[in-house]
Amino acid sequence: MLNETAQMDIRRLLKTFGVQADTAIVEHLHNHPDLTSLRLRITLEDITEYPTGQVQPLTFMVEGNVRSISEPSG
Repeated sequence: MLNETAQMDIRRLLKTFGVQADTAIVEHLHNHPDLTSLRLRITLEDITEYPTGQVQPLTFMVEGNVRSISEPSG
């Protein structure tokens, strides 16, 4: 079980990523109004420098679609 400090660090990192990713995706869709959807891949890459070469770095990937539905004007 992780200690509270580790849990807080993980949540802070994920929250920061989420906010920045949301901003980037919204801006991209705004700059490309002709897009109807995006197919995205989110990858977590472990860049830790392990003291031995015997550790398999953490990797995690999620893929999904973001649909862009135009708002009615009026």
